[in-house]
Amino acid sequence: MAQTGLSASRRFLRGRIRSGIVRSRNSLVPAIQMTVCAVGAYAFAEYVLGHSGPLFAATSSLIALGFSRDPRLRRVMEVGLGCTIGIAVGDLLLHWLGAGIWQAAVVLFFSILLARFLDSGTIFTTQLGLQSLLVVLLPAPPGGPFTRSIDAVVGGVFALLVTILMPKDPRQEPRKDVRKLLHELAEVLRECASALTNSDSTEAWHALVRGRNCQPLVDRMRQSLRASGEVATLAPAYRRHRDELDRLEQSLDFIDLALRNSRVFARRLTSAINHAALSDEAVENIAEVLQETAAAIDELSLGLAEVHDGVRRTHLRTARAELSAIAGRLHPRLLKVERLEGETVVMLFRPLMVDLLEATGVDSREARDILPPL
Repeated sequence: MAQTGLSASRRFLRGRIRSGIVRSRNSLVPAIQMTVCAVGAYAFAEYVLGHSGPLFAATSSLIALGFSRDPRLRRVMEVGLGCTIGIAVGDLLLHWLGAGIWQAAVVLFFSILLARFLDSGTIFTTQLGLQSLLVVLLPAPPGGPFTRSIDAVVGGVFALLVTILMPKDPRQEPRKDVRKLLHELAEVLRECASALTNSDSTEAWHALVRGRNCQPLVDRMRQSLRASGEVATLAPAYRRHRDELDRLEQSLDFIDLALRNSRVFARRLTSAINHAALSDEAVENIAEVLQETAAAIDELSLGLAEVHDGVRRTHLRTARAELSAIAGRLHPRLLKVERLEGETVVMLFRPLMVDLLEATGVDSREARDILPPL
């Protein structure tokens, strides 16, 4: 028993070490950017502006760059404005209330509420509250309290300069996200196909749960696209990729709709399995459609995540052809579906197919026209 526990611990440690090495390797370039930015901002504020110990120049640049997916321009604004307003609020309340512990508590409480009133940003709230608290608790630096605000602005400007002069490819994160998202959608359909074949409604319910768990992935990709769009706008080297990012964003909208429709489909499929609403032939036909659609989604994933234009167009063309062929069979009669509840299953799959076709670049009306008329 002790040997089994020791072996499990070793496996756990090996897994943690491997994942840590991968994270460190992937973070090498951002780490260099953050180091150059923080030290450069500190040096500029100290040697050029003459500020003594300008720690806020370094810390604000680190916060503005960071590893967050939020757009950097927003983070820079949150750091600079939060710092400036926090100092102003702290200085005013210090003048009215005086210095002390209870005054610090009042200042911090008021600053947090004010920050939440002005903006929903977490960094903005943290900076405003922190600065107002430091004004009350610490002596003002040489040059007055607002030198900290200037330092924060310096750090933010350096962060923007690093973003412009040393950008990473803004398409990298959205491509990873779309691969993950489409993989999950394909697996939802494969689980639905398996549930049909095995007549297992529990498995169909698991597919529904998996589909529901995809929403954070959609939100994450939207964040990536916002941040990437900002980089593509600021960095001249990547402005030519803005059209590609726009196309990815349009595809994401359709993928999101397809995911929502997959959840509706999986829920109805659960009921159809429980009520034995499909004949053996219909089960075989619909399961085949689901497996083929999952394979087409894999092809779509390769297309949307591909770096080279020619290869991307080839994958998208293949995915479009495969999905069109599947869509042309989506009629209850063609799939040998006879009962009303079984027909509902087919009818609910048709909007999902339209969404996928639109994700490949097919016009909405053209996608609907591919479906056989009812």
